[in-house]
Amino acid sequence: MTDAAMGNVAVLLSIGRHPVSGRSRRAATDAQALEMALALRPRRLTAIHAGPAADAEALRAYLGMGLERLTLLVLPEGADPVEALITHLRHLAPSLVLTGRQAEDGESSGMLPYLIARGLDAAIVPDVVRIGPADTPDATYGKADLVQALPRGQRRALTVTGRLIATVHPSAPPARASAFGPARRGVIEPVAAQAAADLFLSDCEHRPWRPKPKLMRVKRGGSALDRLKAATESKSGKGQLLINPTAEAGALAIYDNLVEQGILP
Repeated sequence: MTDAAMGNVAVLLSIGRHPVSGRSRRAATDAQALEMALALRPRRLTAIHAGPAADAEALRAYLGMGLERLTLLVLPEGADPVEALITHLRHLAPSLVLTGRQAEDGESSGMLPYLIARGLDAAIVPDVVRIGPADTPDATYGKADLVQALPRGQRRALTVTGRLIATVHPSAPPARASAFGPARRGVIEPVAAQAAADLFLSDCEHRPWRPKPKLMRVKRGGSALDRLKAATESKSGKGQLLINPTAEAGALAIYDNLVEQGILP
């Protein structure tokens, strides 16, 4: 990626949630995305968060990493940030947009980078662990050399030309610590944004989370008859044989067996 292409980089930041205490904090992979952007040393770096004005204090941890200012697209609680981010990014026209691959709070579907890439007509590369300039210049946006994380610790080298959206993998270089002084001195610039209702969440049914039932282990391999026997027959010394039981007795025996296997609480 040429110097001209590195002149405008945007980082999308979200509010994280501590897994134990539940307190608001900087999101881990978003902080790694900001660390990657700072390492590129672009001529213009824009950090953006879309959400309620109450999120301002939790965003100061990002300012403590070395940012002088951060743009807050003010939206009401529960609003969909996608359209507001697309509109703002169209105005900025960055050559590179970095963000974490999934939010730590809220819907956490991981779809936001893909929706923004579609809205900006940009390429998207997920799970990036390293990004740097390529040797071959391009007249429009330049080329970027990336390293993408794959399953089982594998890595893949890519060269991408044009406008790019990249999500950062947790195995990317860790984010630097947030300093208290710069965090308090940094400026959060609120910008009024057009709100759009989150149609997905408005149609969802909200209920307490329940653990999924455990799957019964089935013997692999062999003939179909062998697998059927392994799934249905009782092992020696376990269970009980019921001959012509009543409906109540049979149901109680099934229930006790499911409880014993941990399928039912």
